[in-house]
Amino acid sequence: MAFEGLTTRLQNVFGKLRGKGKLSEDDVNEAMREVRLALLEADVNFKVVKDFIAKVKEKAVGQEVTKSFTPGMVVVDIVHKELIELMGGTQSKLAKSNRPPTVVLMAGLQGAGKTTLVGKLAKLLQSQNHKPLLVAGDIYRPAAIKQLEVLGGQIDVPVFSLGDQVSPVEIARQGVARAKEEGRDYVLIDTAGRLQIDEALMEEIKQIHAAVNPDEVLLVVDAMTGQEAVNVAKSFHEQLALTGVVLTKLDGDTRGGAALSVKAVTGCPIKFASTGEKIDQLEAFHPDRMASRILGMGDMLSLIEKAQTNIDEEKAKELERKMRTAEFTFDDFLEQMEQVRKMGPLDQLLDMMPGMNKLKANPNFKIDEKQISRTEAIAKSMTKAEKQKPDMINYSRRKRIAAGSGTTVADVNRLLKQFEDMKKMMKQFSGMMGPKGPKGGMKGLKNLLGGKGGKGMKFPF
Repeated sequence: MAFEGLTTRLQNVFGKLRGKGKLSEDDVNEAMREVRLALLEADVNFKVVKDFIAKVKEKAVGQEVTKSFTPGMVVVDIVHKELIELMGGTQSKLAKSNRPPTVVLMAGLQGAGKTTLVGKLAKLLQSQNHKPLLVAGDIYRPAAIKQLEVLGGQIDVPVFSLGDQVSPVEIARQGVARAKEEGRDYVLIDTAGRLQIDEALMEEIKQIHAAVNPDEVLLVVDAMTGQEAVNVAKSFHEQLALTGVVLTKLDGDTRGGAALSVKAVTGCPIKFASTGEKIDQLEAFHPDRMASRILGMGDMLSLIEKAQTNIDEEKAKELERKMRTAEFTFDDFLEQMEQVRKMGPLDQLLDMMPGMNKLKANPNFKIDEKQISRTEAIAKSMTKAEKQKPDMINYSRRKRIAAGSGTTVADVNRLLKQFEDMKKMMKQFSGMMGPKGPKGGMKGLKNLLGGKGGKGMKFPF
């Protein structure tokens, strides 16, 4: 995931600061030196880093810090606020025309992922009760039109196309006219990938711009190209007057510098970030939430939003009741796993939880998606009766379940033991929780979760 290296470095720096009762100017200078190196290693633009450090240092050696009881925390707060400002301050929302349809023109380099992004944005708009129309304006790349039609078919959004023999300018013009006829409120125009040095294609996209007068001109940028992504954005902005940037591949093993540099260098806000390959993995870009993730503070708001979107509230209440009364079955377990998976990859969900990156940094900690799949396979190989009453699963049944799930009897035994332990833990936990918190205080809670040996209960996934 983007920023993992940066997050670890910054947490080490701020961990040292938090341990000090007072901060001298030398302490701040030393910390800022390390922050500067961390940002440069994350491929953040050099001038952006220089300005950022100057702003933080100016505030960090002021009266507010020296007089504070927790000077280290105050410095972290200053860095947090400056990171938010660096990435745009507030969320920049997609434009909405007073006279529909709202026209969105997509631009970008070859291979940046524009066509896929058009489908993702349509899916996001559709989830917000909008009626988008996709316009296939890339007539140069083989199968680009077909790709857009397939994406449109997946999400049931119409695609306007005139084939690859009509000019993209005319396709865009007629596409907007079609949207008006059909009462569509957004038009997303896909265009051919072009290089900023390709004068003919740059002239063509300017002509498309003049023909449809778009409300939004979004540049799709591959976050994995680092500072080069910022240079691309700057070049396109000079010729097209961009209104926003969309970062793709932000889920990759990338240093993430583009996200921290693009607004400062181009003045264009980041409006969306793609966090995976699936068509529903596109998020609105929130500078405050991203700053919290970078500093290892998590992003509970995004996690809650994902949960509200993907988890059925009534089912969640019923599940909570079953956990409390130890009625939790393997059917409930499978249903819960399915709902959690709808929220996205588990490692991305953990990134949104405060402090989890420290746990992930532990070499003994790893998320094994294959193990989760094996666990699901074992549960699905059980009969209806076995899922409801695991106690009935004798040795012959365990052999059958292992064969059906492609696992071993030892794997089945382990899951059944962990499942039983988990049910006991849930019952104990609900029994301990009183109206004023856990009985026995935090010590009692720690004993339950961690045990005397500190190993704790293991969940079956």
